[in-house]
Amino acid sequence: MPEMLAPDLDSILEGTSRSFYLTLKLLPSRIRPQVGLLYLLARTSDTIADSENGSTDQRLQALEQFNERIQERSSTLPDLVALARLQSNPAEAKLLESADSSVECMRRFPSVDQQRIQQCLDIIISGQNLDLRRFADASGESIIALSNEGELDDYAYRVAGSVGEFWTHISLEHLFEADAHTKARLFETGARFGKALQLINILRDIPEDLRLGRCYLPSEALSEHGLSPSDLLESGAIDRFRTLFDEYIDKASSHLDAAVEYITLLPHRQFRLRGACMMPVLIGQRTLRLLRNHNVLEAESRIKVLRPEIKRLRNRTILALPFSRLSQKLLDANRSP
Repeated sequence: MPEMLAPDLDSILEGTSRSFYLTLKLLPSRIRPQVGLLYLLARTSDTIADSENGSTDQRLQALEQFNERIQERSSTLPDLVALARLQSNPAEAKLLESADSSVECMRRFPSVDQQRIQQCLDIIISGQNLDLRRFADASGESIIALSNEGELDDYAYRVAGSVGEFWTHISLEHLFEADAHTKARLFETGARFGKALQLINILRDIPEDLRLGRCYLPSEALSEHGLSPSDLLESGAIDRFRTLFDEYIDKASSHLDAAVEYITLLPHRQFRLRGACMMPVLIGQRTLRLLRNHNVLEAESRIKVLRPEIKRLRNRTILALPFSRLSQKLLDANRSP
């Protein structure tokens, strides 16, 4: 990694991300540290929000203090030492312990990059804050669901669509120029790119979220299909759920099609940037195929693309990058039916 991201932070980054680190390594060096730092800071705030210890008010306060420090409205970070000790993943414990170093790392970048990181994190943390408040009283015995599609879209934008916009801003500022029409399409499809990945995560994580009392599929859509959130706790409900579930898979697939358009809008010479964008699309497409052909409600068998296959996709991506037709063929071949 370039010197702007310290080696210790790069090590934490590798330890806290499975497939994303492979994507990050493909990025051009001029934007890799900015994207890596955004990920580290967002993972830190996410770990604060998802902590099983501490009341909702305490976590909200810690999130607010963390964001105030990022936005440079305060010089004080929340005390994350106790929270770090409770982490089962050593990499996530180190992530919290290194929060001050991560925040300080922003100063290594030009002011425009700092502002982009701050703006995106402000949006992400607003989504995490909203999530905490929405599910404050949720539990496995008392499941709370989002109300409607508007709430789902808003959440997906805040925690992921905004990252697509950040990625685009950073790319335009450091890698290439584009005309007004292309810029507009990049920002629109970039936001949908992020939403696609978040929706895929939501669909994959249904059983795990339900055990925490969280249902990201809107109650309005469930009721239209004669379902309630608690029905999804039973794997046998898949027959009644399948029609609605497939509709959400189709929606995620449509967002991924927008992500493919995003890639086609990038200059052909930007091999590393296109490769870094292709990786999450290919993994997302493969995940949707698995979701379409398996019972997602079987909590004991979590659906995910395994690391060996991710590496195979990475190798095929690298081979295809110099050739537009081959790249497009690879994306088309993996598209969810």
